[in-house]
Amino acid sequence: MSNLADVQSQKDERNIPIDKVGVKNLTYPITLLDKTKQHQHTIAKINMYVLLPSDFKGTHMSRFIEILNENRECIDIRKIGKILREMRERLNAKKSYIELNFPYFIEKAAPITGIKSLMSYECEVKACGDENNNEEITLTVKVPITSLCPCSKEISDYGAHNQRGIAKISAILKEFVWIEDLINVAESSASCDIYSLLKRPDEKYVTEKAYNNPMFVEDIARNITQKLLQDKRISHFEIEVENFESIHNHNAYAFISR
Repeated sequence: MSNLADVQSQKDERNIPIDKVGVKNLTYPITLLDKTKQHQHTIAKINMYVLLPSDFKGTHMSRFIEILNENRECIDIRKIGKILREMRERLNAKKSYIELNFPYFIEKAAPITGIKSLMSYECEVKACGDENNNEEITLTVKVPITSLCPCSKEISDYGAHNQRGIAKISAILKEFVWIEDLINVAESSASCDIYSLLKRPDEKYVTEKAYNNPMFVEDIARNITQKLLQDKRISHFEIEVENFESIHNHNAYAFISR
């Protein structure tokens, strides 16, 4: 094997560095930290890149897979820095990047009957690091929510229109933050949260809770912002709230960056 040519390490004369080179859209099983059950197994779509110096012809793609394979048993946000450092060391790079998209599941009990069911949430972890071990980790959650229109409630003789929406939080972390914590911030900021399984007493509860808690997308975005501004573990965040309107042929949208 040692006699085989290493084409990737050959010198390139064009003097053009490549900002990101690596593997993309890799489907891979991973194990995550779970706040309630310690660990959770899921399937992720993973991208891994490094900065390629101008004098290198190519990178060693197999090394990305080797590093991932060695760390797959517990993809802990607190250990992402270790993975980034391994990428830089083994690929002789000054910068490294990793992105993981995965479904995350939380067991929720229905509000009245207590029947338990699994809710899925779309999550993403993006991280980058440089040769000075400066690292940035962004945790993103997309949380299904319910909103009820305050205007509709105010002007209608009977009821008010409500709709399902998505609250998306992207937080740059200074310290470790549980996925569950961000999900809770989003759900508690809406007219009502959403469940996978509800019986009639539960349906009555969530319908009335939303009716008594009307909110525009603007309200939900501001509620989330108030809570995140109090979280010292987060250095910067972006919030997107989108309602899939039930009586309009468009969606309502709000965005806040702080």
